Amino acid sequence: MSSTASSAAGAEIRLQQEGGIARVTLPGADRYNPLTGAVIDSLHALLDGLAEDNTVRVVIIDAEGKAFCAGHDLKEIRASEDPDYHRDLFSRCSALMQRIVTLPQPVIAQVQGIATAAGCQLVATCDLAVAGESARFATSGINLGLFCATPAVAVTRNVAAKHAAHLLFTGEFIDAARAEAVGLVNQVVADQALRQATQQLAETIAAKPAVSIRAGKQLLKRQMECGLGEAYALATETMACNMETEAAREGIDAFIEKRKPRWT
Repeated sequence: MSSTASSAAGAEIRLQQEGGIARVTLPGADRYNPLTGAVIDSLHALLDGLAEDNTVRVVIIDAEGKAFCAGHDLKEIRASEDPDYHRDLFSRCSALMQRIVTLPQPVIAQVQGIATAAGCQLVATCDLAVAGESARFATSGINLGLFCATPAVAVTRNVAAKHAAHLLFTGEFIDAARAEAVGLVNQVVADQALRQATQQLAETIAAKPAVSIRAGKQLLKRQMECGLGEAYALATETMACNMETEAAREGIDAFIEKRKPRWT
């Protein structure tokens, strides 16, 4: 296992890598791991590095302490009255979310405690999410007079329109079971089993051929933004290209020969 830390202006994010899985841990447990400007920049830079690392097959984003992420640091936001400052901060956060979407590797959120506002956005942006049974989710900006517009982009791409509207207009919390029911998370497990369940999911994906997983993630995101015809055209090209890879040849041969595939 290798372990490093990435920091910007004191925002230290821990990175652990083992067996093709990179585990990224958000900092600031004493303040519910807020997405400060420094954390946003540091996390973005770290993900840029992981994108270029062919040994990494899956990324897990987790956090220490009682919470996953409480969203933006409200004290930091209120420290400035400059609209350009606010625009820049939210733009950098939006760029971070898009970096997660465009990352070649699948990203799994491991969620304990609260995930609110931009923290809920982070969960919705990740490709997959596993939550502890005591986790709670909210797009709570409206309770402060601020509609969660940027979190809405990610939430409405995961949750059906009326469920998303309820979250965004009321700011109410939903529990982990409800989050699973509306599609915000994939799986809910006992709190004490959260890390193990997330690791098991990551290992399952990491055991698959990286070339196919990377192509699949790119296709999933691109086809959702297309009309039906264009989506099928993209999917057809992806299938055809995937068929030419050694991973696909080995997988099909193994199936025909009734053995386990030997992927590298």
